[in-house]
Amino acid sequence: MEKGHTDWGRSVTGVVIQDGKVLLARHTYGGGKGLFIVPGGYIEAGEMPQDAVRRELREETGVLVEPGRLLAVRFSEKDWYAAFQAEYVSGKATSDQDENDLVVWMDTEEALGRADVPGLTKKLIRCALAGGGLEPLPYETPSGVTENSLYALPLPMDG
Repeated sequence: MEKGHTDWGRSVTGVVIQDGKVLLARHTYGGGKGLFIVPGGYIEAGEMPQDAVRRELREETGVLVEPGRLLAVRFSEKDWYAAFQAEYVSGKATSDQDENDLVVWMDTEEALGRADVPGLTKKLIRCALAGGGLEPLPYETPSGVTENSLYALPLPMDG
């Protein structure tokens, strides 16, 4: 598929925790207006979810990340939303002055206690802090191409 067209049925987020603080953005529109949420957004046609996490966090917060474990997936009749644990790589947390008006590194305990952090964001922070989730497991296709799209429970070491 050609990249560049938004797929309104698929979206992603990245939960970034660094030194006991979580990366949050204060939303400027819709039902989340004025709330601090984990940043993310819609996937472009032809884009892998992991690439969308990298792009969305860079666009919305100025922070470069590397997606890791798949923490959660929310399904509805019209769409799905995948939440990845994402590791901080570099960059300064900065608002995009469009979808958000403030980007902060907030203490995780503070975030979990605030009324302006919605329940879904709090659940995702708790999932990230718990250390669980599905891990990316690279595998080789019959044609010899290494794929990185399988997420599963960690496997025991092969003997």
